[in-house]
Amino acid sequence: MTTTHTPAATLELSTIQPIAAHERHGRARDLFTIWFGSNIMLLTVVTGALAVTVFKLPFFAAVLALVLGNLIGGIFMALHSAQGPQLGVPQMVQTRGQFGSFGSLLVVALVVIMYLGFFASNLVLGGQSLNARFPAIGTDAGILLVGVVSVVATVFGYRLIHGYTRLMSWLSGAVLLASFVWLLFVHGLPADFLQRNQNNLPGFLGALSVAALWQLAYAPYVSDYSRYMPQDTGSRTAFWSSYWGCCLGSILPMLLGVMVGLCVSDGNVIAGLIEMTGGLSALMVAVFSIGIAATNAMNLYCGTLSTITVGQTLLPAWTARAGWRALIALLLFSASLAIALLGQDNFMANYTNFILLLLYVLVPWSAINLVDYYLVAHGQYDVPSFFRRDGGIYGTFNWTAVNCYVLGILVQVPFMSTELYTGVVARAMNGADISWIVGLGVVSPVYWLASRKRQRALQAARA
Repeated sequence: MTTTHTPAATLELSTIQPIAAHERHGRARDLFTIWFGSNIMLLTVVTGALAVTVFKLPFFAAVLALVLGNLIGGIFMALHSAQGPQLGVPQMVQTRGQFGSFGSLLVVALVVIMYLGFFASNLVLGGQSLNARFPAIGTDAGILLVGVVSVVATVFGYRLIHGYTRLMSWLSGAVLLASFVWLLFVHGLPADFLQRNQNNLPGFLGALSVAALWQLAYAPYVSDYSRYMPQDTGSRTAFWSSYWGCCLGSILPMLLGVMVGLCVSDGNVIAGLIEMTGGLSALMVAVFSIGIAATNAMNLYCGTLSTITVGQTLLPAWTARAGWRALIALLLFSASLAIALLGQDNFMANYTNFILLLLYVLVPWSAINLVDYYLVAHGQYDVPSFFRRDGGIYGTFNWTAVNCYVLGILVQVPFMSTELYTGVVARAMNGADISWIVGLGVVSPVYWLASRKRQRALQAARA
């Protein structure tokens, strides 16, 4: 396995180009720390609190829903991560192997929008948290501060982001542990803590779906952070390192959110967390806000790579390097900053609707990508074809994938349950949302069968 002692702050020159064997570096434990360290932040705490503040579950039901959702969603996340060492290209570039060069543009564009949304959500939460604990820092100033740190890490690229999250694994992990100890043994929990809220199936399925989506949302970029790993890292090792890093890094702060959410009466989880952690709150907010910047750097980095992927599809001769990454990152940051400043007053309502809508467009893509990689292509792709305008052997449109993607969205419609729209089946189930399960269950076998038929037709045509 290749080893290197290059400093973390070394500028990454590549963007979406394939990573050559002599440039490969890193160990499987780096995949654990990048996902463990990047998940321990305030947005994860707030997401966990949704189980009791929005979905109104009691403690044990909330914990069960969040743990199951993360463990189930983490399977899909880690299966995508295992693709990185094998192919050495970003996830959205590899999507051309399923959808074709132009067919992939819809998915890639949606991914850019998705990470702009997550980036803006993190900016708002970071700014509001800093202002709540340090009033001298205005919310707008806090938003800008978190954003600037994120942009710097994105400009330097892969190594610095890995180094950043490696540090945060230890720092945020220690503060998270201290927060649990403080809540349990210093502040204490209300006497009726375990009696608050009632079990309800719609709430359980809603919380489970949100937790599963938390993991699925990483799928479009997870292999971006494993693509530099040597090929002999192995798919199994990459899978488990990513799986446990992301699941543990998500479940633990979500449990903290559940505890705080059950203790606050107004649903303001961040204010409640600051009040309940007392003398620890200054350190906690500072460290978790730094953690937000680490995660935001990952969102901005992959949004930038996806934007470059769109540009390179339309202009195949364009070779984007570090300078282009910096420029595009600044443009995307400006757009997210505007979204954050304008939408900060309705953060929780906007965030809840945003992550549920994401679920409906991510699930069919993930199903198609994983079925194609593991069951159709068996991990063997013609990487040079990814960078041809005509798609090479994959063509400009793979209508099998495009049609299955559209089908995957449509079959979820009756099962959707959001403030904006509730499907007929979801209404019959008292608002329970199982759309993502239906989407996975329908798209996976349909795409596999249709792809086998397509392959036989292509083989017959070549004969």
